[in-house]
Amino acid sequence: MKKIVALLGLCGLLPAGASHPVQAADWKMDPAGSKLEFIATLEKTPAPGVFKEFDARLRFDPEKPAGGSLGVTVKVTSADMNIPDVNKEIRGKDWFDYAGFPQAEFRSTDLRRTEGNHYVAYGTLSLKGVKQPVEVPFTWTGSADGATMEGELTVKRGAFGIGTGEWAASNVIGADVKVKFRVKLRKAG
Repeated sequence: MKKIVALLGLCGLLPAGASHPVQAADWKMDPAGSKLEFIATLEKTPAPGVFKEFDARLRFDPEKPAGGSLGVTVKVTSADMNIPDVNKEIRGKDWFDYAGFPQAEFRSTDLRRTEGNHYVAYGTLSLKGVKQPVEVPFTWTGSADGATMEGELTVKRGAFGIGTGEWAASNVIGADVKVKFRVKLRKAG
């Protein structure tokens, strides 16, 4: 059978790649070209921050995303809201609890194309000891030297115990936190 498929491929009677299925590539993040931001609201005014240290690993074929995987690890201790007093506050147990939970993780269970270069990674976000299902929409742009994935999602901070005690109410600090990312990737290996 292999000989027949090879012969048909050589004769141009099979579409390109039909004799060898396309394999998902392993991708590794380029930290210099990548950014992970979060935007909370303080009295309905955007309060932006950034995680300075994170890593993303991806096994992905944009033509056949099913079977691929996305893993992201975030050093929560690298959070920076560019205001020293706020940075000191978010370290504590009411917020990120750096001592108890120094990192967060997202692990996909499924990747799907929605249309064109738009995809969704379905998976679990582990943050501050809580695991919740999350959908991460992203766009994929390939280039000669790699690829870029960009996206945005909204996370309910209360679902993860972020902002407890006097901060639990959402009238001062909003309930929704927008997470935006731009990840520059290169093929691993």
